[in-house]
Amino acid sequence: MIKIMYLILAAMLLLCLAPMPYGYFMLVRFVMMVACGWIAYQYYLRQKKEAMWAFGILALLFQPIYKIALGRIIWNIVDVIVGIFFIVLFFIEWRKGKEEYVTYEPIPQDNELKPEDSNIFEFSLEGKLDAKELLYVASEEDKELTRLLESEPEIFKKWSQMIGFRIIYLPLLIKKLKDKRVLQYRAPYLNDVELSEITIGNDFLLQYLDNPSDKEKIKQGFIRTEDIHRGNDGKDKTTNRFYPLSSKSGEPLTDQLHRIGKQISLEKGRHDRYLEGQTQNFDDWGDTEITPANFADDNFSPEKQEKTINELMEEVRERVSKLRQRGIAEYLLEQLIHPDDRLSRLVITNDWRFLLPDYNNMEIKMEPLVKAVYLLFLRHPEGIAFKELPDYREELTKIYSQLKSSVLTDRAIQSIEDVTNPMLNSINEKCARIRSAFVGQFDDYMARHYYIDGRRGEAKKIILPRDLVVWETD
Repeated sequence: MIKIMYLILAAMLLLCLAPMPYGYFMLVRFVMMVACGWIAYQYYLRQKKEAMWAFGILALLFQPIYKIALGRIIWNIVDVIVGIFFIVLFFIEWRKGKEEYVTYEPIPQDNELKPEDSNIFEFSLEGKLDAKELLYVASEEDKELTRLLESEPEIFKKWSQMIGFRIIYLPLLIKKLKDKRVLQYRAPYLNDVELSEITIGNDFLLQYLDNPSDKEKIKQGFIRTEDIHRGNDGKDKTTNRFYPLSSKSGEPLTDQLHRIGKQISLEKGRHDRYLEGQTQNFDDWGDTEITPANFADDNFSPEKQEKTINELMEEVRERVSKLRQRGIAEYLLEQLIHPDDRLSRLVITNDWRFLLPDYNNMEIKMEPLVKAVYLLFLRHPEGIAFKELPDYREELTKIYSQLKSSVLTDRAIQSIEDVTNPMLNSINEKCARIRSAFVGQFDDYMARHYYIDGRRGEAKKIILPRDLVVWETD
């Protein structure tokens, strides 16, 4: 489509040399602004910054809103130069497309894969590859395919949507994970330099081939998981199918993709054991007999709080879900970063902010009453049983007064009474907010050291070693 637009724009610009009515020149300006703006956006999607800026400048030059007065002669020169520029671009794109689809030797017929035959490979992935993912793998580099996958991913996007799969290209996936700070969520102690050093190649998963010699059969193409089974060694294995893809096969890329799509459809029809993404079911908590005197304690559970006060945690749950992701993304996180107990100091500043200096100076934000509850438990490393909360009402009121630095209102006093009443659910809500404040910033593997937790019937506490707590307020 862009190639056709090049010719249309070139023709419109060269017609400006003829004695055309004034309205035609205004039309050319408007068409150039819209077309060049759209082309600039397409190059932005392809991550071609130089071309994006070039067409962005052309869009601004020809825009009809604030006219740039250059004079008829200079404008004619500009029209000719830009018109010739478009014609040159058309022939460059045309030649590139011709080389891509025509100049290679035909692929031998006996190399064509057949269903349930030569495209099956065993991996020791333990089912980590999602059933709706087509992963690009390569033991040899195909520079043209690499260029398409990195700079023009939209070529594969429509096809993948049509067959119901996500195309996974590992180098771009790692870049995406780092851009979204997913890696730092999993390991908050990593700095920007350490994050930038994490790289991965397209041959990453080939190390998990059950038969290493199969690597010679996989040059470049897509793999998908078909089923999971228990191997002779007692571990889960995955049956994966491989679909070769090459820019040098002589077969047009569009034909290769069409053939792969038909082959996947045929294979899926022959297999019932097709993996589907699993979601955790939170509905089977069981019934618990709750006595009025111990309501808050019997109803306490960090995980259950996400179920019972759904509205409170929904925003955080969505955020964490996006960060952790599924399928190969989560598998890569497991392989690249193993969270450890590298805990950060917790600094309570003079203005009552919570900072984690060893996690890139991360700040944990909470509402005043939630923060007061957290400070209360932080000051009692031995823990506090919920049934004893009324005994701590005065201390909590004092902490809250320090945070607010003002006379407490009747509403604030009532909120403090509610949160220290073991027959109400207010304390559970505050604990849920505290947990969400930490889990929303970094992985629960480390966050569990910082929020309030404990078994039913026992004192609830923050298990963070107190030598890591720095009170600048003292």
